[in-house]
Amino acid sequence: VQLQASGGGLVQAGGSLRLSCAASGRTASVYHMGWFRQAPGKEREFVAIISASGRSTVYADSVKGRFTIFRDNAKNTVYLQMNSLKPEDTAVYYCAVVLGLFGVTESAKYDVWGQGTLVTVSS
Repeated sequence: VQLQASGGGLVQAGGSLRLSCAASGRTASVYHMGWFRQAPGKEREFVAIISASGRSTVYADSVKGRFTIFRDNAKNTVYLQMNSLKPEDTAVYYCAVVLGLFGVTESAKYDVWGQGTLVTVSS
């Protein structure tokens, strides 16, 4: 499976963005998929994960209540709706697939990664 992330851009604090992660090569509906982010000078951190069926989600505390992960398996696409953005949300956002158990938040356990999309939130 190959992943293509898109939707990043420049937004003012308090604004919204929706990221997309399109999967190709194999149907994405069999995979749990997650979003991570990496700010300059910082380690990559977990943002959210959604189960293959879409029925289960897990969020980092830092984005809970502001971000929503959802998927459209008919389109082989996972989305990250980001509301009430803060300057500290500025990062490159990556989508990834994990072949193991649902709920994994460690980036090292993810198997396939997209190329990243930059989100910049201005104050």
